[in-house]
Amino acid sequence: MTYEDLNGKVVLVTGASRGIGRAIAIEFARYGAKVVANYSSSEEKAMELKRAQPGIEVFKADVSKREEVKKMVNAIASSIGRVDVLVNNAGMLWLSPFEEFDEQQFERMWNVNFMGAVYVTLEALPHMKKNGGSIINIASNAGIGTAAYGTTFYAITKAALIMLTKRLAFELGRYKIRVNAIAPGWTETDMTIGGRSPEEIMQLESSFRNRSELGDVGTPEDVARLAVYLGSDYSRFMTGQVIVIDGGRIDNLTHSV
Repeated sequence: MTYEDLNGKVVLVTGASRGIGRAIAIEFARYGAKVVANYSSSEEKAMELKRAQPGIEVFKADVSKREEVKKMVNAIASSIGRVDVLVNNAGMLWLSPFEEFDEQQFERMWNVNFMGAVYVTLEALPHMKKNGGSIINIASNAGIGTAAYGTTFYAITKAALIMLTKRLAFELGRYKIRVNAIAPGWTETDMTIGGRSPEEIMQLESSFRNRSELGDVGTPEDVARLAVYLGSDYSRFMTGQVIVIDGGRIDNLTHSV
């Protein structure tokens, strides 16, 4: 696939300074898209991204705060004028057993993982309605049926994002806006391995390889290539879909073998 239709399109990727978001931003830019990479606090990494790949501009905003989102989208509209593809990627992971629930931690995760997607979509929609486009929500296989320790509350935020995907597909189809979700399995990023020793990382990788039919773990680039497909005209007849990309996990309740 060559994705000629992406040339010149404006793609807004939230949480793009590292991990999956960074890979998605780079992949869209490779095909000639004008990428707007949002970041919240990792300014140094955001600037590295801008220098590393032509066609990427960076904008700071905490997606969990609607006023910051509004300012960011208004600035994008003023400087670039449109949004063709929106990738709601910004997210955080807080692991906890159910009985050790922490309201503040959950509220922060909910506001980033779910409300952030709500706020950015609400602010981007007036610009997307003019020409149609594609919204891609980065969910998780945890939102479909998780078996991983401590992921109950994280899974709830991603399940909500999946339902938002399906509802928006119904509501926005008349504007020729497609809405789909990607549900990655365990992917090696700063969020999943940050702060761990090399030995701990190796143990994690081995554990998740053993839970995969393909005997492997995911990379941000795996998700990025799927995001580009969903943002392009090759997926013009797809909406309301949740695509799991997890190497065939055998320990999740909804698709175990």
